[in-house]
This record gives sequence, structure tokens and C-alpha cells, in this order.
Amino acid sequence: MEGDVYSMYWNPSALARLKTPGETSFNHAQWLADVEYNFLASGLTIEGFGTLGFTVTSLSVPEDIVRTEINPEGDGRRWGYSALAMGVSFARSLTDRFSIGFTGKYIREGIWNMSAQGFAVDVGTIYTTTFNNLKIGASISNFGTKMRLDGQDITFNNFPGGEQGQGPQNVESVYKTESYDIPLMFRFGITVDVLQMDQIRATASVDAVHPNDNTEYLNSGIEVGYDEMFFGRVGYKSLFMQGSEEGLTWGFGVNILLSNTTGIKVDYAVADYGRLENVQYLTVGITY
Repeated sequence: MEGDVYSMYWNPSALARLKTPGETSFNHAQWLADVEYNFLASGLTIEGFGTLGFTVTSLSVPEDIVRTEINPEGDGRRWGYSALAMGVSFARSLTDRFSIGFTGKYIREGIWNMSAQGFAVDVGTIYTTTFNNLKIGASISNFGTKMRLDGQDITFNNFPGGEQGQGPQNVESVYKTESYDIPLMFRFGITVDVLQMDQIRATASVDAVHPNDNTEYLNSGIEVGYDEMFFGRVGYKSLFMQGSEEGLTWGFGVNILLSNTTGIKVDYAVADYGRLENVQYLTVGITY
């Protein structure tokens, strides 16, 4: 679906179809096990050039104590985990029906005193047909380098002679960590207006997702809008994914126009995670 800056996350080509010249929005979710997820996105259309966008995604977990065999209740130290991705996007409509977009991303992942860094690219296209505003979109996300954790937590002192007092002593050594791929994801989806009246619109969407580290699955949903000001949404996530706890999603939103282009957007959503707790999402944005 097109029309706002969150398209940069799913398909950067839809960024070329912002409903206003510019938009900035922030999304927060208190995810599973007190994990905090934040997403900031901003886009600006430059006439005759295209649309530029910028995103920051962060993920963090609460700090915890370091436990060892000798000190199972903690040894006085604390550890944490965080992940950060920053992206710059460019999208352009090549015709009135076909758009293409790209995002270049810097990715950093850190745990305790170690970190890994990498770069990735997202590529997407979207095409609008003449049938009921049917749109066909496709994207490839996270095509990039491998990442490898490095830092002081994998250093240790070694005794090559086998015993203390024999041969070289206290040789500084490093454990070898393996490189790992950034999760690559291919998405293909369609969206269509199933109802279009004077003030009421209903739009349905289906996405097929093929990740390189899990099974294929479907996401589906429908949005009902009244006067393009009030919105209700319901969907279902991760259909056919093996072992998934995800399922029903629902939410609502409001878009308050202050002028022809300036406005405030607020959205709230809830996702069901089965035996785990539900996740709530809050989004606040401005258009200009």
C-alpha cells in the first residue's frame, strides 16, 4: 500500500507516491519480553527529481546481570543487546503507473562488549493497473554484506605449552567467530480497492513473503477509510509460517488536516502473538 513514509520499510518504490510533499513519522512498540522497537521515517518530494527518504530503526533489550558457573546469581557485571539500522532512500515514478525505489542501509548489532557491522540494499517496484486501482508490488530487502561479531569479549589469555610454567605464558588470543548473513527477504503483493463510495473506501491487501531463514508465509489485511480522515484496519499475519505464534491484527487511525498539505496522523494497532503477550503499536506523524 502506498501513501505514507512507512512504505520505505516494505517497498521503497511506494515512497514516490506520498500524498503530501513531505512527511515525518515515528512508530514505537513495546515488543515481546520487554524488547523496545522504534522506527523513525521521513520523506520529501523534490519536483522533477524524485522523493528522498531517511529511516532509523532501533531494537534494544533491558540490561541483565552476567551469570557464570561460579556466580549463578551474577558477578557484578551487566550486559545488554541492541541493533540499529539507518537507511537513505530514493524513489521516482517513471510513468504515471510505474515507480521504482532504492534504500541503502548501514546496520550495526551489538551484544555486551561485541558488535557487528554491515551494509545492505533494498530494491522495490510498484505498478498500478486500470482495474479497480489494483496495485502490484515487489521488493527485495537486506541484500548485502555478511556480519561478524568482534570485540573484547572474545579475547583471552592462552598457555600454548599446555600448562602454566611451560613455554610462552599469557599469550593474548582471540576466539574465532563465524560470519552470518543479513536475513534476505523477497516480498510480492497486491492491493485493490474493493469498495469505493463518496466518503467510504475499503482496500484489501495480500503479501507473499519468502525469507532466506524461514518458511514462506502470507500477510493479509483490509483498511476501511471514512473521508480519508478516520480509518479502521484488520489483518492476519504469518499465515502458513511453521511454528508461528502470530495471527490476528487490528487497529485504527485518524488523519487530521490542518491545511491542504499540513496534518497530524495518529495510528494505534494490536498484534496477537498467541501464547505470548499481545504487542501494541503507536504511531504519530506529521505531513507538510
